[in-house]
Amino acid sequence: MNIIKLNAIGSTNSYLINLGKNEVLEDPTIVVSVIQEKGRGQLGSHWQSTAHKSLTFSVFKRFRDLPAQRMSVITFAVSIAIHKVLKKLSLPNTTIKWPNDIMSYSKKVAGILIENQVKQGKIISSVIGVGLNVNEENFNNLAQATSILLATGTKHNLDELLLKVSKAILEELEKVENGEFQYLKATYENSLFKKNTVSVFENNTGNRFNGIIKGVTDTGEIVIENEQELLNKYNLKELKYLL
Repeated sequence: MNIIKLNAIGSTNSYLINLGKNEVLEDPTIVVSVIQEKGRGQLGSHWQSTAHKSLTFSVFKRFRDLPAQRMSVITFAVSIAIHKVLKKLSLPNTTIKWPNDIMSYSKKVAGILIENQVKQGKIISSVIGVGLNVNEENFNNLAQATSILLATGTKHNLDELLLKVSKAILEELEKVENGEFQYLKATYENSLFKKNTVSVFENNTGNRFNGIIKGVTDTGEIVIENEQELLNKYNLKELKYLL
């Protein structure tokens, strides 16, 4: 495992992607930065991190024979890995908020951004960015955020935690390589935030509705049962959680 440590960078994902354009990366390669000034999240969102308190890193991983239509299984595996580590650290009521936020109760403790390189219908490699709130004691204007410290009262060494989380991610990605797709999907579904409870959503036309999360499709869309007991599937751009 090749680990590159930086003091400051715009985005660890962008750094790894650009590095891979100029040289052959060791598999796996991990880039971790004390300060990430332009951390990126889903749909162009910004990930706020704090020097020496947040863990911000990216993992480069090659795949041998993974069809592009199976890309959601990478999300399943990485989410499961972080979820497992946080449960072992006694983070209370830990769940996965679709598609890839890790929650403690209803507050976000970790986010994931996965960028895949596809060639001839196959995913040949992925850059997996992780932002994990570790030792933060407060969040300015982020009422829905929490940290491991706030949730458990325990501080953690960032270097040690990096190794734990990275190892867990690589172990779950081995299951991707081994074709354990249904196991990963089922494990992911069993950990979904607000699964089988009534929640409020908004679709991409601005209509609000009550629904119950039932699971996900093989391609990663969320499956929601509406008030007429009909099942509908949505991708990330089509749906927003409200309550």
